[in-house]
Amino acid sequence: MLNSSELPDSLYHNQPTLIQPITPTPNHYLYLSNLDDQKFLRFSIKYLYVFKKAVSSDTLKHSLSKVLVDYYPLAGRLRTAVHDDQKLEIDCNGQGALFAEAFMDITAEEFLQVSRKPNKSWSRKLLYKVEALSFLDVPPVVVQVTNLRCGGMILCAAINHCLCDGIGTSQFLHAWAHITTKPNHDLPKIRPFHTRHMLKPRNPPDVTCSHPGYTKSTPAEGGQVDLHQFLQSQPLVPTSFTFTASRILHLKRQCVPSLKCTAFEALASHAWRSWVRALDVSQSLNVKLLFSVNVRKKVNPELPQGYYGNGFVLACAESMVEDLAVGNLRRTVKLVQQAKLSLTDDYVRSMVDLLEDKTVKTDLTTSFVISQWAKLGLEELDFGEGKPLQMGPLSSDIYCLFLPVTGDIDAVRVLVSMPESVVEKFEYYMKESLDNTNEENGDVNGHH
Repeated sequence: MLNSSELPDSLYHNQPTLIQPITPTPNHYLYLSNLDDQKFLRFSIKYLYVFKKAVSSDTLKHSLSKVLVDYYPLAGRLRTAVHDDQKLEIDCNGQGALFAEAFMDITAEEFLQVSRKPNKSWSRKLLYKVEALSFLDVPPVVVQVTNLRCGGMILCAAINHCLCDGIGTSQFLHAWAHITTKPNHDLPKIRPFHTRHMLKPRNPPDVTCSHPGYTKSTPAEGGQVDLHQFLQSQPLVPTSFTFTASRILHLKRQCVPSLKCTAFEALASHAWRSWVRALDVSQSLNVKLLFSVNVRKKVNPELPQGYYGNGFVLACAESMVEDLAVGNLRRTVKLVQQAKLSLTDDYVRSMVDLLEDKTVKTDLTTSFVISQWAKLGLEELDFGEGKPLQMGPLSSDIYCLFLPVTGDIDAVRVLVSMPESVVEKFEYYMKESLDNTNEENGDVNGHH
């Protein structure tokens, strides 16, 4: 049994290997849209899967080499564009994805007992650290398979966000799993569509809408409070809540009959209000909620099926702290719905044009950011030995994740890191409106 969330060291028997596409792939430079290479996305998303039974590393490496033929940009390398040093592009050179193998003296069950509260040390133990001079030198895909004492495995994958979003990641991982389990079959019907030109900016750029989620000024220049910097400077503690369908329904009922809303709208509003109330900031401060929205079908013409780039934008709701803290959930849900409704074709095109100005950046100063990992099928991944016991991020930070719950398609796990000084208040507010329901206890659990 583990006494804390600290894990044993990983033992590497061999050096990591580069897995190249099994057959030759197109060799060219691939344009990235302004949604792809904005500075907010210049990092790798790190996914963690726990499986009860391991699949052999040789099998996984062979199937990875096959899936990289269709997903060949993931085997390339990012580089600065020749004509514009603020612009990134992909050198589709087939150098390959990095694959590391390790062993850890722990069982899957022991890991699951501590996995709800990711520890910072996990990143260096469960995902091989690539020694690189810059972000551009790290392979877009880095995988580590860690075999466990019980015969299970932990699979971690770091995938560069400039190349794809959560939908693209799920598409790639499922294609890899498909080829692993059905080596003689073709890829699933949805093939990756790599061209990004349908999201090119207009010439000249034409910013026709207001985009409150972005700014050109620094907090100091604008005389603003920088909550983001404050949070980053504090010792952070991960906290996690699982909302079952009955608890989400209870939240939604606070909005009816005058307002119908989705599970996401209710839960996002509740989490944003709880965050603001816990931080206890000035009542006159203007705060924002930024959340990802898939716009593949919102643009005209729609992006093609399998579009393999970032097909989401950050919607932005904003409010004074006083109105959020004192107002009811219904009012906050309306703000979220209005933010979603604003995402028209014109709005997306305007945002793409806005991002042509490389001094524009995501306004994080007073923002609560939510990324939606639920409803993407990430938890359905099966390499041939069963679906994962758990999936989630390798680490937790101040950005809030809505995660799938293995075995319960209607449940959502909310994970975010908060300063030690306010984490108990945040947990109190997250559970406050639910404590008077009659359902069984345990649907909403805070862990830190």
